[in-house]
Amino acid sequence: MVLAAAAMLALAGCKGGDLVSYDLPAKSARYTFETRTNDVKTVWQYTSATATKDDAPKLSPCVGELVGSNHAACRPEPLIFLRYDFGLALDNTAKAGEKHEVTVVGYYQQRLTDLPEVTSLKAETTFDGGRTWHPAATKATGKNTFTTIIDNPRREKAAEGVGLRISATDSQGNTVRQTIPTAYTLR
Repeated sequence: MVLAAAAMLALAGCKGGDLVSYDLPAKSARYTFETRTNDVKTVWQYTSATATKDDAPKLSPCVGELVGSNHAACRPEPLIFLRYDFGLALDNTAKAGEKHEVTVVGYYQQRLTDLPEVTSLKAETTFDGGRTWHPAATKATGKNTFTTIIDNPRREKAAEGVGLRISATDSQGNTVRQTIPTAYTLR
């Protein structure tokens, strides 16, 4: 299986220098990792240190094992990822002037074996392109699952659509803050 994965990486043009990995100091420290994709900004803060033992299943080995360049202990970082069920109509809109329910699920990389639990989630909305933010009622509805209720304004009050900012924290103190400038538009 490892050879097949390495062959697939080679066929895809990946070489050791194209794959991302990094070494951390032995002492545990707080790190910030930020990314922006299609105007969606995500900022993670987490605590980590050098891996002392592998935390990667055999069916999903570390990058160094695939390309043969690094056999040091490795593991994925405890980043909280967010999955959304916006409950939108087929045209990706919600009704203006009504309450709208959005479900948010926090999850982790499948390779992470010591899974924390997402313990809190806060939602904020914007109707003016991010100039002002308003808290939205949020409640836990299952393991790592939260529901937030957005009070959609009249359509003309949210001409740029409805933006969403989610902040979540897990049982190990790791956090994520994700800003979606336009999560959906109103009809």
